[in-house]
Amino acid sequence: MIKDSPNPPATPFTLRPEQGSETLLANASQDLACLNDIAAHLAFEVEGAQRNVALGICRMLEGVQLLVDKALNQTHPAA
Repeated sequence: MIKDSPNPPATPFTLRPEQGSETLLANASQDLACLNDIAAHLAFEVEGAQRNVALGICRMLEGVQLLVDKALNQTHPAA
């Protein structure tokens, strides 16, 4: 059984304080890629305005992916 914490987090998800920026950015990048795949799949399952919305979400996710990847490259350049 899990004991109740004396200071429960304000949200259902928490991050360990010792996680570094490289780990956080790498996970964010992977999550964005997964979300983009989900939205792209959805875009080809629907028609009309719903397809346009799904494609718009894909493009926004791609932009955020570029930002996260750039930040990851700046904080931890490839050897």
